[in-house]
Amino acid sequence: MSSYANINQTNGTSDWLDRQTRRNRRYKWTVIGGVVVALAIVVAVAVGITVSKNNKNNKNNDSTPAPSSGNGNGTSGVVSSNPDDPSDFQKDPNLHQSFYGLAYTPEGALLPDCGANIGKTAVIEDIQLISQLTTRIRLYGADCNQTSLVLDAIQRTKVNLTVYVGNYVVPGNTTAYQSQRDELEAAFKAFGVDHVSGVTVGNEFMLNYLTDNGGSTLDINGAVADTGAGILNGMIQDTRTWLQGLNLPKTLPVGTSDAGSYFNNKVLGAVDYGASQFRLSSTIFMANVHAWFASVDASQASGWVADFFQNTNIAEAQALSNKPQMFIAETGWPSAANDTAHSTNGPGVASITGLQTFLDDFICQANANGTGYFYFEFFDEKWKDVQFGGVEGHWGLFNANKTLKAVTIPKC
Repeated sequence: MSSYANINQTNGTSDWLDRQTRRNRRYKWTVIGGVVVALAIVVAVAVGITVSKNNKNNKNNDSTPAPSSGNGNGTSGVVSSNPDDPSDFQKDPNLHQSFYGLAYTPEGALLPDCGANIGKTAVIEDIQLISQLTTRIRLYGADCNQTSLVLDAIQRTKVNLTVYVGNYVVPGNTTAYQSQRDELEAAFKAFGVDHVSGVTVGNEFMLNYLTDNGGSTLDINGAVADTGAGILNGMIQDTRTWLQGLNLPKTLPVGTSDAGSYFNNKVLGAVDYGASQFRLSSTIFMANVHAWFASVDASQASGWVADFFQNTNIAEAQALSNKPQMFIAETGWPSAANDTAHSTNGPGVASITGLQTFLDDFICQANANGTGYFYFEFFDEKWKDVQFGGVEGHWGLFNANKTLKAVTIPKC
């Protein structure tokens, strides 16, 4: 593990943590704005997920939140494997490779606690488990050597897994962008790019930029947003130029991820810049789409995600000449809250039953429809529970100790 200076850190906390704190307060407003857009469009959804109208006898929302820790459903959390060969490990019959992709951040891979809980053994075990659920993961940033650790673990375990690596950029902090780019370059040189699917530049950059410059309710295609788009597009183009200079054996797509309602047209259309050098599909876009914040019941969540993604993201992308590929960067359902006050949001209940309902309704139907999504998330992250409270630390399929929650993974 390389020693990594806390160049993102300001006054003892990282920019990433600061952004997450504000994200927690504004996410509900973000989604409400998107609901207005989605409800205004009454045409049938051509691409998305059809929600089953049949009531499932064994699925009713819990009236009280379920705990986010416990014995789980059979996964020990300590994968039995050959200590001399991590590729020789015992598979869990409760896990099925049904997910298009998973959102993942290794524990301890965030500043300012870089390296506090991260290591090769822990990441290898994560990859052994994740590879039984999906063939794709997305990372949010490159801090703390996490790209190298993940690629190393994939090589050691010899699993079929590819990664959308990330550069978590923050408005006004070009140093963080450059340092993470250096980390990515070191990882590519050490481990190659056979297991890299793309490079995501920014996560909720436009949402953060508007929040810092007048408020997140500003027009996403207005003058202020266009200024932010120019900054982000500059880093996207710089990433393309940098990748080209590495003379890699394949062209890596370059894209961004943002809250569902915060895709600026100039960002979406950025792929036309440099189209002569890159395929038109060489820029990808990922949208965070969480039904929980829209105050819907778990039984309605899958349909809400489908409608929002189709009517807000797919429709906008298809209206552009380059028609960029769209993914759902985050979607899921919380299994608990750290207090009763936050265990419900309208009719939605943070519960194991709600999580199971969303898994049953969304995963296989999304796969059948060809929807690219990254389920949020692999395991509960304890630091979120401490930092933010509410449901923030309870979105994982696994508990924080890597035991599978009391859910049945769909088979499809």
